[in-house]
Amino acid sequence: MSSVAVIGARTAVQGYGLVGALVRVAEDPEAVRRAWATLPADVGVVVLTAAAKAALRGQTGADDGRLIAVMT
Repeated sequence: MSSVAVIGARTAVQGYGLVGALVRVAEDPEAVRRAWATLPADVGVVVLTAAAKAALRGQTGADDGRLIAVMT
């Protein structure tokens, strides 16, 4: 069974932990890249803030097998 992770600024992601998501607070682009690189293998869905998605531009793709959703 895969899990859900959420990456982004604390104010945008902290509540997702209440529903069981793996929350990775990342306030700057380098922290976002570190959070992405250290996601457990069982994470199948990743929710990103718009800033987190911008920080990962070119680093995410279909070959990683994860579904990515971006907050608007």
